[in-house]
Amino acid sequence: MDKKFELIPTFMINKLAITEIINCNEITSRYGLMLSLAEAQELVETRAEALNSYGRIEFAGGIINKLIMQFFDSPFLSRFNYADTLNELIETFYYFKNETLDEIGDDELISLMKKYFDQSCQGSMELLQNRELETLARNIRYRISNYADLRKDTEESLNEEYYDE
Repeated sequence: MDKKFELIPTFMINKLAITEIINCNEITSRYGLMLSLAEAQELVETRAEALNSYGRIEFAGGIINKLIMQFFDSPFLSRFNYADTLNELIETFYYFKNETLDEIGDDELISLMKKYFDQSCQGSMELLQNRELETLARNIRYRISNYADLRKDTEESLNEEYYDE
C-alpha cells in the first residue's frame, strides 16, 4: 500500500508564522514595538515574495522571528519604522543568503546584519545593504578567512589570501 506524502497547505504554514510573529509582541512591546495582524501578514508575504524571487525554499518560518528577536532592541528602531525595517531586513536576508553562496549560516548572517546595522551603519538600511553586506559577500566569495572583518583593507585582504595559497 502506497502512502502519499501530503504537504501542509501554505495557508496553514502562513497562519502559524503569523501567530508566531504576533507572539513576539510579548517581548518586543517592552521596547514599544508591536506588530499588528496586518503587519504580521505583510511580513509573511514579504518572505514568500523574497523566497520566490531568489529561488529559495524554506521549511519553517523561523527567519522572521529570528530577525525580530535579534533586532528589536536596536536603538535605531521605533514604532514608526519597525514594520518597514523588518520587511527590508527579510528581503535583505534572503538576497544575501544567495550572495554569500550559503557559506554562512542563518544565525551568523542575522547576527552580522544586526552588528553592522547598529554599529557602522547607524541604522541605515542603505549602508547595510550596499556597503557592509556587499563587502561581506565579496569576502566570502573570495574565501577571505576573516570575512566578517569589514574594516580591514579589502585590496590588502585579497592579496594576502591570494598569496597564502
